[in-house]
Formats: sequence, structure tokens, C-alpha cells
Amino acid sequence: MSLLIGTFTIGFILSLLAMGVFISFRVFAFPDITADGSITLGASVAATLLARGLSPWVACVAGFLAGMLAGACTGLLHTRFKINALLSGILVMTALYSINLHVMGKSNVPLLSVTTVVTQSEHVGLKLAHGATSFNLAGWEVSVRDASVLIAILLAVVFTGSLLYWFFRTNLGMAMRATGDNSQMIRALGVNDANMIVFGLAISNGLVALSGALLAQYQGFADVGMGIGMVVWGLASVIIGEALVGTNQLGFTIIGAVMGSVLFRLLVAVALRWGLSPNDLKLITAAFVFCALIVPQFLRKKRLRSAHA
Repeated sequence: MSLLIGTFTIGFILSLLAMGVFISFRVFAFPDITADGSITLGASVAATLLARGLSPWVACVAGFLAGMLAGACTGLLHTRFKINALLSGILVMTALYSINLHVMGKSNVPLLSVTTVVTQSEHVGLKLAHGATSFNLAGWEVSVRDASVLIAILLAVVFTGSLLYWFFRTNLGMAMRATGDNSQMIRALGVNDANMIVFGLAISNGLVALSGALLAQYQGFADVGMGIGMVVWGLASVIIGEALVGTNQLGFTIIGAVMGSVLFRLLVAVALRWGLSPNDLKLITAAFVFCALIVPQFLRKKRLRSAHA
């Protein structure tokens, strides 16, 4: 049961990454791979501040702001200097590797002896349980510590998703969505589409960095290589989520990104549970993404053939 709860917890944490990737890839159709660097940036900033005794939630906010700065740099390279979108992300991601090393001062920062969101959640959970370390749930023995961390992360994801949904329904949010749909139209209405792209990428990478800040606190360390391949994870979560909800409505697509992240993590956990080597994790991830990309197309073609028949 602890393995299942841990899988759900990591899935919810990485759903923030999926929300960020959703903004860049789906709202703006921008192939932004800055996420591989910004998730590590959020983790490194949060870990460094936590090691110096700052509040875990302040560290999360600082990680979010650092991610926004990284995303804004990618947007500026593309809009102001007319650099290719993909190359802009590569440049910033490459620079972030050295920046993350400078922020942490070393390649790995342990967080086992500092107060984090996880330890605070555990303390609250144990207090509410009146000192009990476990409870029975449908015949399963569940650790109070694991359950309290899962609930805390779930509440953070629900709050962030609700805030994102509210934002995209404001005038600024709708202008950003319109920029992704038709930039010429939005320019004709007097909106600076370049600013919309920069701000959108800033929010996208801010969410990715926030995911990194929470992931570092949950794992108990921040590592300079923890972001490798994460943009693929986020893209897979978005694609799986779209297939699950089957609609392009804003609220459902955000929920779908969360569902896709959790399901994708479950699939990876099952694959590892069946005896596959952890060294093959990235290979497994790539295989799942490949399936997530081709299966919806196959099903769509099958439905079209059935309709014609």
C-alpha cells in the first residue's frame, strides 16, 4: 500500500510539470524543452533555501519565481532575438545546468535533516491521528505519514489547478489562449503577442520549477541530473490526459493533465514492479510516450474507417 500511495504522490507532484508542459505545447504550440532545466532549477533553489533554514513554502515560491525567470529568458530569445523556438529552449536548458550547479554549490544537496513540506505534513497528520502511526483503509494498513503527505500534495495540486483555470478565464488568460490559436488575429486586436508568449512561457516553467521544488522535498534531495527527460514525461501526461477526457474544454484538459500524470506514473511503477531494471526507466518512458502518440491516431483512423463503412 505504501508503494501505491508513493506512486500517487509522485504522480500528483509531476502533474504540476504536466500543467506547465500543457501551457507551452498545447496553448502556445511552443516546443519548449526548458522544462528539463527549470525543474532542476526549482529543486536546487528550494533545496538551497531549505538548507539555510527558510520556510518550505517560501522555498517553493522562490523555486516558482526562478522557473518563471528561466521561461521568460526562453521567450525573450525567441521573440526579441528571433531565435528558433526549439533552439531557444536548448540554449536556456544548457545554461541552466551550470546555473543549477552554482546555486547548489555541488551536484547534490541532501534534505533529510531539514524541515520540508513533507515533514510538516507528517507532523500535522500525526497530530490529527492523535499519535497513531497507521490506520485501516478497506482492509489495507495505511501509514499516517504517507497518507498525510499525499493529502497535502493533492491539496496543493487542486489549488494550483483551480488557480490556473481561473487565470485562463481572465482577460489576460484568454488573450494568451488566443495568441496560441491565432497570433495574427490577436495582433489585429492590438495585443502584443510577443509579450503573451514570454509571459506564458514564464508561467509554464514556473509550474515546472514548482514541481521540482516539491519533488526534491519528497525525495529528500536535489540533484543536478534529476531533470533529464522530464519534458517527455510532461508531454506524455498531457497526451494521455487528452485521450482520457476526450474534450478540449479548458477545465477538463487541466484535469486530464493531472490524471495523465498519475496514470503514467502508475504504468511506470507497474513496469518496474514486473522486474524491469531501474536503468531502463528512461527507455520505458520513451516507449510509453511512443504508444501515447500513435494509439490515439490509430483509434481515430479506425473510427473514420468505421464511419465511412
